[in-house]
Amino acid sequence: MISVEEALTRCLALCAPLPSEAVPLAQAAGRWMCAPAVAGRDQPPFAASAMDGYAVPGNPGPDDNFEVIGEAGAGNAFAGRVGPGQAVRIFTGAPLPKGATRVVIQEDVVRIGERIILKEGLDPGTHVRPQGQDFRAGDSLSPRRLRPNDLALLAAMNIPTVTATRKPVVALIATGDELVMPGEEPAPDQIIASNSIALKALVEAEGGEARLLPIARDTETELATVFDLAEGADLIVTIGGASVGDHDLVGRVAGFQAAFWKIAMRPGKPLMAGRLKGVPMLGLPGNPVSAIVCGHLFLLPMIRAMLGSPSPAPQTRQARLAVDLPANGPRAHYMRARLAPGEPPGITPFDRQDSALLSILGQADALLIRPVDAPACRAGDTVDYLLI
Repeated sequence: MISVEEALTRCLALCAPLPSEAVPLAQAAGRWMCAPAVAGRDQPPFAASAMDGYAVPGNPGPDDNFEVIGEAGAGNAFAGRVGPGQAVRIFTGAPLPKGATRVVIQEDVVRIGERIILKEGLDPGTHVRPQGQDFRAGDSLSPRRLRPNDLALLAAMNIPTVTATRKPVVALIATGDELVMPGEEPAPDQIIASNSIALKALVEAEGGEARLLPIARDTETELATVFDLAEGADLIVTIGGASVGDHDLVGRVAGFQAAFWKIAMRPGKPLMAGRLKGVPMLGLPGNPVSAIVCGHLFLLPMIRAMLGSPSPAPQTRQARLAVDLPANGPRAHYMRARLAPGEPPGITPFDRQDSALLSILGQADALLIRPVDAPACRAGDTVDYLLI
């Protein structure tokens, strides 16, 4: 058996960033932008009013009065120039007129006809957003997975398309005579294929494109037939069939070159990875919780690496242990756990850690990490965890 860290290193060594493509900004949410995006203009593109009020020249004080000579609104600039003793009614977002140096907010003004008088206790702020206050033409946004916030910034930069890594196509293949798809009627000795549904959601949430292939029955011929349907995928993921029984066939498929098999972790010992006819392949355990935990630890990092992320590995966090825990054994233990609010948060592992219990996984929001041969720890100790 190899360590979790070594297994992840070997999994990532199988992956390389995929080619890029131009993606319209309106379709770029969640995509990995793999080249810097450069602003084509300043933001704001002109000095703009930050408040509703009156644009005036100089540095006026209480009781000063001005003649109102026009109005400026967002998208409707005042075309003239503001001279001494003059003011322009202005609204938030409007360009500051030529000759004006500040905006007096409307609460600090008494207006009588076409004249204004400034009140006592005048707000000293200029209430002007300088040109380029947010960003300048030529400023860039570095490669990243695009969030809605990023899309707003890119739109303001006047960037209609971005260069994004092509979505990795992930073929998901559940194996086993015992499986039927959700909604089908299982025989007395069959169960529902739950893992593939969860893994499909994980792949798509991470920015990949999941192809859910038919269940492969326990014959080499049927398995080979389903593998043929995976042609064109960037990553092939099998679920089950990677253990040591007579019916575990995945490792014997023609054209498979193994990078490793079996890791020192629980749940998830029977994990394997390699290449199938040159395509990266990850063999997940068939046990429901094992498959999903290994999906977080190995499948998602492989997708991130294909997207071009410079830091594809899972990011651990720290929490305060809420209960005592005994020493751990020779395999790293990823315990299903629940977080509690706090800084750092509290974390409590569930009493039942059987790797077949999807109901426990459904209640968990974290995996508490117990390293190999970790000593006993007590409530209040700091421990590492992963969000799930």
